Amino acid sequence: MKRKLTGFLLALLLLVSLAACGQTGELPPEGSSFEVHFIDVGQADSALVVCDGHYMLIDGGNAEDSDLVYAYLERHGAKHLDYMVATHAHEDHIGGLSGALNYASVDTALCPVTEYSSKVFQNMVKYLGEQGKSLTVPESGDKFSLGSAEVEILGPVKEYDDTNDTSIVLRIDYGDVSFLFAGDMEKGAEKDLIETGADLKADVLKAGHHGSDTSTSYQFLREVSPKYTVISVGEGNSYGHPSEEVLSRFRDAGTEVYRTDMQGHVIAESDGKTVTFRTEKEADTATNPTGNPQLQMYVGNAGTKKFHLPDCASAKNIQEDNQVVFLARFQAVLEGYEPCGRCKP
Repeated sequence: MKRKLTGFLLALLLLVSLAACGQTGELPPEGSSFEVHFIDVGQADSALVVCDGHYMLIDGGNAEDSDLVYAYLERHGAKHLDYMVATHAHEDHIGGLSGALNYASVDTALCPVTEYSSKVFQNMVKYLGEQGKSLTVPESGDKFSLGSAEVEILGPVKEYDDTNDTSIVLRIDYGDVSFLFAGDMEKGAEKDLIETGADLKADVLKAGHHGSDTSTSYQFLREVSPKYTVISVGEGNSYGHPSEEVLSRFRDAGTEVYRTDMQGHVIAESDGKTVTFRTEKEADTATNPTGNPQLQMYVGNAGTKKFHLPDCASAKNIQEDNQVVFLARFQAVLEGYEPCGRCKP
């Protein structure tokens, strides 16, 4: 078998290249501050962004989380929200926003739809109405400021029947540091977003759909190349989130994983150059254990862009000119290859 060896040096250069991406922003002014609080709302989503005394709430968990979200805003002095983002209409993202609206006033409320047939959606609209506000549907490319941070709406880029795919996807830039919130966007919508050519590179990724295998494809993860990933997920949830398939992708990408089910509230703080994390509690075990590395090569097919274990039947059928040998699994992933569904390398 003819082997086109891909060296470790190339992989290391790729890693350095990915780490350097996006490091061109203007640093925040002296005295500026920035934090993202990934609130532990169980099997749901909620995050409070705080920059220079300005606040943006992204989602609010389930209806049963209303009191928790109310208390969290109160504890952090978020009496007024510059922006409230309901990424999409499912209850585990908007249910607790009623609690937020009973504590804080809102300037602008963003949502991909203005109508949805659920009680929690109607309650959200009702409490907004009591403040003289209504929902605004943003468009891809819209930008606004939150203190010294800049926010850009990246998606959705098409109309979708699946409510998850209607998720508002947004990127926050604070100096050289960036955060990407993916809502519950699934693989098809991820592909559509990638094809627009949008800049998806981010230091911190809020994992899509609570770490479900429906989201965070290899292609999307390569585009984002996050140093850190936060998964908002409930302990012992019935969905099996986060899935082992997605955790494996995060290991391949070398992203450090934080999880609300294991660590409670997760707070990311940035000075515009670096990101540091603190958590409500220490995880009892590693958030994404790597296990023992496999000392073996992997065989890629340059035609199909799949990689295999050497003894896989598909690997043995690869034409000689299409054979590519990788010395480590992460090299295959970095070069855009996806694992074989048969041998599951």
